[in-house]
Amino acid sequence: MIGLSPGNGHPYSWSAIFNGYEPAVMEHCGFPVIPRYLEQQSFPEDAIAEARVTHVWAQDGEIARHVASAARIGHVVTDWRDLIGAVDGILLARDDAESHLEFASPFLEAGLPIYVDKPLALSTREARQLIDRQRYPGQLYSCSALRYAKEFCLDDATRASIGTIRQIHATVPKDWDKYAVHVIEPLLLLTPDRGPVVRCQRWQSGDANTLQVEFENGIAAQISTLGSSAAPLALRVIGETGWRDLVFKDTFHAFRSALHEFVQGALHRDVRIAPQFMLEVVNVIELGRGQ
Repeated sequence: MIGLSPGNGHPYSWSAIFNGYEPAVMEHCGFPVIPRYLEQQSFPEDAIAEARVTHVWAQDGEIARHVASAARIGHVVTDWRDLIGAVDGILLARDDAESHLEFASPFLEAGLPIYVDKPLALSTREARQLIDRQRYPGQLYSCSALRYAKEFCLDDATRASIGTIRQIHATVPKDWDKYAVHVIEPLLLLTPDRGPVVRCQRWQSGDANTLQVEFENGIAAQISTLGSSAAPLALRVIGETGWRDLVFKDTFHAFRSALHEFVQGALHRDVRIAPQFMLEVVNVIELGRGQ
């Protein structure tokens, strides 16, 4: 486990999903929502049984020791490179994408499977650099856990009732660079026949950012990160004959599903998320940055 970037509690929550946790210590993790959704689960029954977080590094030793205490991690390392040879896989639980190439490269070159927290990168150029460092297909796994959110799935009956999807309007709180991916990824999964982006427009109002894109097959999407506003993390899917509002709620289920999928990919050494899909996600992020 490698952490911790400002505002990102994943070293705590992800580790707990494997190891269980100490409630009294987790209360002081600095992310009040984490102990609240963890206490709704039953451990060890709801933990991931096939793996365990055994080592942790953070840029501040005190933080690393607190993560270890909260999530029952046995070893705190002072140099993250020392994880090579000590563990079977890496959780890079930092969402400062600008650090991902530096942190991930040694592990990719060493052949270790690695889960890189969202977003993989802020440009397709950097994303390709990471993907190209793989020693085998599927070694690099990166996603928003919301790709596995049950709330963002459409069953056959719902798809039939709304008809062919024409537009998706997506909203998420906070900033574009770190949080747009939470709706971009499920949006792309809902539209597998979309083709490439053929037209886009972006605008900014205060701390809110909006990107409008049209795909080759005619589907349009509007993605808004709404900064400090109390916005829902939601998709409105509009079809020819109806529409549905899909609102994300179950953080634990999404996180556990994403982590479990990473473990299965590491165990079987196969591809769980296609590199081309990762690049498409990063491409939309890059378009929304306007750089």
